[in-house]
Amino acid sequence: MKGDKPVDKIKIITDSTSDLPVEIVKKYNIEVLHLTVHFGEETYRDGVDIKLPEFLQKMKTSDVFPTTSQINPQRFYDCYKEYLEKGYKIISIHISSKLSGTYQSACIAKNMLESEDIVVIDSLNVTAGLGILVLKACKLREEGLGLKAIEEKIMEVIPHVRSALVFESLDNLVKGGRLSKTAGIIGNILGIRVIIEIKDGELGVLDKVRGSKKALRTILDYIDEKGIKKGEISSTLKVENKDIFEPLRDNLISRNVEFIECEVGCVVGTHSGTGACGIFFIEEY
Repeated sequence: MKGDKPVDKIKIITDSTSDLPVEIVKKYNIEVLHLTVHFGEETYRDGVDIKLPEFLQKMKTSDVFPTTSQINPQRFYDCYKEYLEKGYKIISIHISSKLSGTYQSACIAKNMLESEDIVVIDSLNVTAGLGILVLKACKLREEGLGLKAIEEKIMEVIPHVRSALVFESLDNLVKGGRLSKTAGIIGNILGIRVIIEIKDGELGVLDKVRGSKKALRTILDYIDEKGIKKGEISSTLKVENKDIFEPLRDNLISRNVEFIECEVGCVVGTHSGTGACGIFFIEEY
């Protein structure tokens, strides 16, 4: 607990689908392991070998739809071993196990090392939803909480991470197997905006409305319904979207909501396509 001595020396590890801004990663000294994206035989580490603008352009012009790959157990093993040898205990928080095998790879590496000083957490989320959990862990570490106390707090928060995301097109989500073809058909009806949420680790349809203004109103109503827990940081998310993102951001500022702004990485961008935005927040509970 806070004030206990000695305080654990803790390393926070996540993966590139957390889409945290570089300044946040540097500020809290977060270790980010990178998933990969593939265009046929070409392989790129997410955010390292290829950046989002180049990736989106390539996706628009390529005849091949990109695919993504999880982080393998050996990469986790090497990373964990390095930090354990430096005297760290490890909190490793990752993309939903229902969306990627990355969490399972992390668990395999922990088992290989047979260490009680590694905690692997399935965020049941992705992109900025994963990101705010990682940021929460960093802040708990700063408050002086130990390994198990941080794990307990994060596990308590996970069911209360809420999201409301609107997409210009659902084609990529359907192609990537992240959303049903039925939802994709609805999303392609002229003027219809499908609001997506991440619930229990999977993507689902929150609402269907006509036009961007109603989409924005739906997101704001959802925030009002759930409430943002006082003292918790929220996160906005966007990829080449202005018509909904900018008024959403302005509204959050007017409400005095503390939030960070995230932009999707290449792995998440594979599934989101362009023209997406939304919010992740921790609801009142």
